[in-house]
Amino acid sequence: MEYDDLLTRAHDAMPDGPSEGGDRLQVPDPEGETDGAFTRLTNLDRIADALARDPEHLHRFVQREFGTNGQYEEGRGRYNGSFTLADFEAALDAYSEEYVLCSECGLPDTRLVREDGVQMLRCTACGAFRPVQKRSSAPTRNRPTVETGGTYEVEITGTGRKGDGVAHKGKYTVFVPGAAEGQTVRVRIDNTSGDLAFASLVN
Repeated sequence: MEYDDLLTRAHDAMPDGPSEGGDRLQVPDPEGETDGAFTRLTNLDRIADALARDPEHLHRFVQREFGTNGQYEEGRGRYNGSFTLADFEAALDAYSEEYVLCSECGLPDTRLVREDGVQMLRCTACGAFRPVQKRSSAPTRNRPTVETGGTYEVEITGTGRKGDGVAHKGKYTVFVPGAAEGQTVRVRIDNTSGDLAFASLVN
């Protein structure tokens, strides 16, 4: 048998090399729904399962990325504020980069382990390991704050359970009685509680 034929047969018998991380990691697209002052990520549990990570860990990361509060229940994440699917996609990309994909080979074949009090990402494909960064609460969007007594122009983007108009300013969800969705109004902040603000229309 000729050398070229032997080389071809040997090449054909070799196993396929590892695929790129992007091909291996099949993550469902985020599915969201808005409910008044809240936005839900309705398939958070399926996304976490695809990433092989704890859904509550993923939920807490999304909260930090959005700079808001929320709640995880029955496989869904709920977040105070109005967020788009693009916001969720950006947060999931950031999570995968930090907590899933190996920084050496790019594969998702990794485990989160704690060693000497430090959380490490260990790759079972290439053996690489690195500490994961503890991310600070940094919103993905620039959201200035509001102050009690301050006057602001806001866009009413939703309706609360009691019929109040709902807007977003800074980290705050702002409730405005008498305002309707689609309006841009000027309001005065009467008081705040946590990341909720209660305002009155300014004539």
